[in-house]
Amino acid sequence: MEKIEHTTITANGINMHVASIGRGPVILFLHGFPELWYSWRHQLLSLSSHGYRCFAPDLRGYGDTDAPPSAASYTVFHIVGDLVGLIDHLGIDQVFLVGHDWGAIIAWNFCLFRPDRIKALVNMSVVWFPRNPTINPVDGLRAVFGDDYYVCRFQEPGETEKNFANLDTSLLFKNLLSNRDPSPPCFPKEIGLSGLLKTPETLPSWLSEEDTDYYGRIFKKTGFTGGLNYYRALKLSWELTAPWTGLQIKVPVKFIVGDLDLTYTVPGVKEYIHNGGFKQEVPNLQDVVVIEGAAHFINQEKPEEVSAHIHDFIKKF
Repeated sequence: MEKIEHTTITANGINMHVASIGRGPVILFLHGFPELWYSWRHQLLSLSSHGYRCFAPDLRGYGDTDAPPSAASYTVFHIVGDLVGLIDHLGIDQVFLVGHDWGAIIAWNFCLFRPDRIKALVNMSVVWFPRNPTINPVDGLRAVFGDDYYVCRFQEPGETEKNFANLDTSLLFKNLLSNRDPSPPCFPKEIGLSGLLKTPETLPSWLSEEDTDYYGRIFKKTGFTGGLNYYRALKLSWELTAPWTGLQIKVPVKFIVGDLDLTYTVPGVKEYIHNGGFKQEVPNLQDVVVIEGAAHFINQEKPEEVSAHIHDFIKKF
């Protein structure tokens, strides 16, 4: 870990903290919610040892990267713009892109907007669903899961922040990262998050006190508003991406998901992935990997396996 370098660069009008290591073709890693560059610590070390130059930024709103206060500053255009600014700053023409969770959503949109900058994509947990021109994603999720679904609950500014503020931050990450319940995350307003969290008696072997303390320390300092603003900008992103309705993702893609991932068990997702719908929208989808016994935070839970899957795919290009 001490070999990983940390720098701050200016991109798209914000200061961005970037962790990097290695020399060679560039891999850009995009983390999810509520995570940090640190989520890719294992992959940074592994892939750099195979001759790649690896970059993992704290995305806008996270960690040591700037966090604009308005949710309107967190559309997919803002985040992709930050990343284009990053690789421009580095003088890089094309990168291999790797995303997880919200990082996967940003990665899909990056490939939609600027496929010329992407050699190939390895995405995890969140599949590409084409834009539905008749309903925005928040209202669509509300229609399926109700008002208590976490994406819907996150929409009200300040509400979820108050929930998080009442919890021990390191303890929160012990719960979040070790959670293996694949059912839809719902929390009624009157209960809040604290009523649903169950502290594990012991941490799983892949997660240490040092890890949860790191996340806890950073998020105690920054709060969660930056990450929550991605959810609050969903409707605006949907409105602004109307011109891209119907376009396919054309870059080469490998998709990885755990069979206990809550994103994989959403009704209809397995059928979409395995019955041809996913391939229709992502025609250059070359491989789908379902890792048995793995939950949502797959890049941390199965680091060696995930790193090997990334390497096996990108070394073809």
